[in-house]
Amino acid sequence: MAFFDLVDFDDHEQVVFCSDAASGLKAIIAIHSTKLGPAVGGCRLWDYASDQDALVDVLRLSKGMTYKNALAGLTMGGGKSVIIGDAKTIKSEALFKAFGEALNNLNGRYISAEDVNITTEDIAIANSVTPFVTGTEGKSGNPAPFTALGTFLGLKAAVKHKLNTDDLSGLTVAVQGLGSVGFYLCEHLHKAGAKLIVTDINQSALTKAEKNFNATVVGLDEIYDVDADIYAPCALGATINDDTINRLKVSIIAGCANNQLAEPRHDQVLVERGILYAPDYVINAGGIINVSFEDDYDVDKSTKKVEEIYDTLLDIFTKAEQENKPTGQVADEMAREIIARGGK
Repeated sequence: MAFFDLVDFDDHEQVVFCSDAASGLKAIIAIHSTKLGPAVGGCRLWDYASDQDALVDVLRLSKGMTYKNALAGLTMGGGKSVIIGDAKTIKSEALFKAFGEALNNLNGRYISAEDVNITTEDIAIANSVTPFVTGTEGKSGNPAPFTALGTFLGLKAAVKHKLNTDDLSGLTVAVQGLGSVGFYLCEHLHKAGAKLIVTDINQSALTKAEKNFNATVVGLDEIYDVDADIYAPCALGATINDDTINRLKVSIIAGCANNQLAEPRHDQVLVERGILYAPDYVINAGGIINVSFEDDYDVDKSTKKVEEIYDTLLDIFTKAEQENKPTGQVADEMAREIIARGGK
């Protein structure tokens, strides 16, 4: 494999492969940029089909964190990590201590936090051997509610721009994925009067959404074909691809999943289809914004900062319309400008 020729390598500063035979740890840590500060981004635990799939995922996620942190106005660079394995069987105290020791080896260049299949309890174990984690209990804690809040506000910004209304009541939102963030998002949407169509691999989450939010449950593949106003991808990435993009019957895509576009060119395809896309790393920045307040935590200050996502997205939507460019391209350009200015 020509590592440096990978499209997603994108001049990463450092990529570290970690293993520990005793605990079974197999992890990849990707540091995309430290130009604005230490690289900060969560750790994902996933049973990847191949090591190359894990590598591509962590590279894409890491670059996304660089842009996410820049557009959120944080003094943080971008990085990400993945642990390879089945979360149902591989988790152990030894595993997360070994991961913590791997973080120590980077001496603060990368700071980790929760992501898919990683809990605050897991981070606490790593924290017992390393200071280079964030999102800990007693400080900023679980970032999921703030990611959901930011996504909800970003969705409202998209509705304001595309449909010229502040009212979500009567609008139909197709939510793909009812993990911790997706479920919190559904709570916000239900309270705002939106109609929900949901799907997930977890039957208990679907049952709960059906009961609590009067949600309509559909199959995993059926979510792309429903009649809705908004598609909210809240599971894993690449669900906007050559197979699904022409099946969508929505005018807005606004969800919390990372790497929603399978390929960069899909950004332009969405423009051609008249679908407004809220760039994923902008709309889902609430969690990282919250953990940025870790050392001197103040929930009110954190919430106020998360609320800025609404205006940031309105700026992106307006600029994209004025320049006749895809929203994702505009967000990338804005992020690179911020990085070039050293965060100013």
